[in-house]
Amino acid sequence: MVDRIQAIRGMNDVLPEQSLAWQQLEENFKHCLQQYGYQEIRSPIVESTLLFKRSIGEVTDIVEKEMYTFNDLNGDSLTLRPEGTAGCLRACLEHGLLHNQQQKLWYSGPMFRHEKPQKGRYRQFNQFGVEAIGIAGSAIELELIALCWRLWKKLGISNAVSLQINSLGELAERQLYKERLVAYLIQHSDKLDDDSKRRLDKNPLRILDSKNSDVRALLNNAPKLIDSLGEESKSAFTNLCSGLEQMGIAYEINPFLVRGLDYYGHTVFEWVTDQLGSQATVCAGGRYDALVEQLGGNKMPAVGFAMGAERLLLLMEMLTVNAEPRANPSLFMIATTDEGMRKALIIAEELRDLKPDWRVITNTVGGGFKSQFKKADKSGADFAIIFGEDELRNNQVSVKNLRSHAEQLIMPQQQLNQYLQDYLG
Repeated sequence: MVDRIQAIRGMNDVLPEQSLAWQQLEENFKHCLQQYGYQEIRSPIVESTLLFKRSIGEVTDIVEKEMYTFNDLNGDSLTLRPEGTAGCLRACLEHGLLHNQQQKLWYSGPMFRHEKPQKGRYRQFNQFGVEAIGIAGSAIELELIALCWRLWKKLGISNAVSLQINSLGELAERQLYKERLVAYLIQHSDKLDDDSKRRLDKNPLRILDSKNSDVRALLNNAPKLIDSLGEESKSAFTNLCSGLEQMGIAYEINPFLVRGLDYYGHTVFEWVTDQLGSQATVCAGGRYDALVEQLGGNKMPAVGFAMGAERLLLLMEMLTVNAEPRANPSLFMIATTDEGMRKALIIAEELRDLKPDWRVITNTVGGGFKSQFKKADKSGADFAIIFGEDELRNNQVSVKNLRSHAEQLIMPQQQLNQYLQDYLG
C-alpha cells in the first residue's frame, strides 16, 4: 500500500463542518468594514524578501527565525508573507494609490511563520487586516478601535476581550528611552537570558516583549517609555485616552506594549483575552507613520491592525458562540432514477434562477429514498422535492417539509415554483 501524504505540520485543513463558522466570521468582518467605508485590496502571498526585512526589521523574531524564505528559479530571494501591512503598502505605492490620496483598506488571507505549532497558533494562519493610510490624528485611531469593538459585539465575545494601549512616541524619543533602558539592563545583565543579551545592542525594545519570567520581573522596575515622551506625543496619547472614555470603550495602559514589528511609532494597541492561555492577543495594531517612506514613498501617516481568524474562532468556540444556521430557504432534490435526476436538475436550475438566495441541493449520487432522506435531513434543508416514478409518470412532484410533521404534498410540476414562493416568501 502506498503511504499517505500528510498535511505539513502547523498547516491545517478547514473541514466542511467547520466552514460555516469561518464563513460567518468572514461575513461579519466584511459587513463591519462596509459600514465604515473601507475597501478591499488583495496582494500576493509571495513577496520579495527585502520587503519584509526593510519593513519589519532585521532584528526581529519574524525575520530572524520565522519567515519561509527561498530562492526561485531566477535566484531571487522570495518570502511567503508573514504579515499583511508591508504587502498592502507595496501594492499601494506600485499602483499609485497614495498619490495625493488617502486610503482606507482591508484584506484577509493566509500568512506564514515557522513557529512552534500550538492551539490558536499555526504556521499557516489567517488574518484580517485593516490599513488607514494618509490620515493623521487620534480620530482615525479611535475609529479603528471602535470598529474592533463593534465586531466583538457582533461575534458575541465582547465580554472576553479587553483593550491595552501604549504610546511609542517619536523616533528621537524612543532613542532616548532605549539609552535609559539599556543603562538599566546592563546593571542587571546577569538576569537576562541569551535572547535579551543579544538584543541589548541591536534592538533593546524587543526585550520588553520577552516571555522569560526572570526578565519580566526585572522589567517591572525598568524605566517606562511614556516618561521619555515629549509634550506633543503625550498630548496625542491623552487625546486618544479621552476619546476612548467618551466612546465608552474601556482600556488599560500597558507600558510594556511595543508590538513585535519595528515600523510602529506613537499609538500601539492590542485586544487580549484570558481565555486562550499564552495566546492572549486576538487583535493588534498601531500607528506606523514612517513605513511608507521606508518603502520608497513620500512620508505620510498610517495606522492599522490585524486579527487572527483561528484565535477568534477558538475563542468563539470556548464561549459557545455557535455559528447560526443559514437563514435562507434550502431545498434538497430527491430522485431514484436517471430520468428523475435529469428532471430534478432542470427544475433545480429554474429554482436557482427564480430565487438566487435559496440553496438548492441535488443528490447526484442516487440511492434509495431512505438514504436520500437521511442526506436531506443532514444537509439542513427545509424541504425535500421528490421525483419518484409515480410523480414522473403523472408529471407531478412531491414536497416534504423536513422541519415539521406536515403531510407530504403532491402537486403538478408547474405549480411547484408558485407553491414555494407562497410558502417560503
